[in-house]
Amino acid sequence: MKRDMLFYLLAFMALTIGWGQSAEDYFTPMKYRNIGPFRGGRSVTATGVSGDPLTYYMGTTGGGLWKTEDAGQHWNNISDGFFETGSVGAVAVSSSHPNIVYCGMGEHAPRGVMTSYGDGMYKSTDSGKTWRKIGLEKTQHISRIVIHPDNPDVVYVAAQGALYGPNSERGVFKSSDGGTSWEKILFVNNLTGASELSMDPTAPDILYAAMWEHQRTPYKVISGGLGSGLYKSTDGGKNWKQI
Repeated sequence: MKRDMLFYLLAFMALTIGWGQSAEDYFTPMKYRNIGPFRGGRSVTATGVSGDPLTYYMGTTGGGLWKTEDAGQHWNNISDGFFETGSVGAVAVSSSHPNIVYCGMGEHAPRGVMTSYGDGMYKSTDSGKTWRKIGLEKTQHISRIVIHPDNPDVVYVAAQGALYGPNSERGVFKSSDGGTSWEKILFVNNLTGASELSMDPTAPDILYAAMWEHQRTPYKVISGGLGSGLYKSTDGGKNWKQI
């Protein structure tokens, strides 16, 4: 009898001590680990899916676009056989129609080593199973894609443009028909591209664009210039004001 009472007392004390541990105590022994994918090199873009905590897309600079549907336990390449280049600069999923995914090619960080260029925009309407090219082939480096929260046919693209020389295919572009046609809605000069783009989710006609004048040469990186600045639009990109 005494032995049984001693057993229950010790068990109760052990439970009491366990309940006293803070949440941080449980995570202290945990270590970050690489969960892949192992082909791809650097990554400059990733996005989740609204309402689905397990599904994510990740773009790499040499291995195309990858997708996980189990919170990163397994990754599958979904661009092989569809994309003509392997460097992904931006990916975005429609919040209102999560089967619609846009992918912009060309990593957007002009590093001190070779920076891979891309071949424009791709679109999937079946959650990445199949893709088709939808234009902007000469932008070379796409840094951000923003989709209207209610209308997936309205999409904005921030393009940095050619890295090693001037070109006019840079700035902010807009499509109102799901990528069938594009309109350049913000352009500063042929050395200044759009490095970032943001939309107010509660008022999607309000946009902010970060413009960056930059260039790579064989011996240096030129970062910044008179063309750089922050711009705002309150009418869906029809008009912009430098702020």
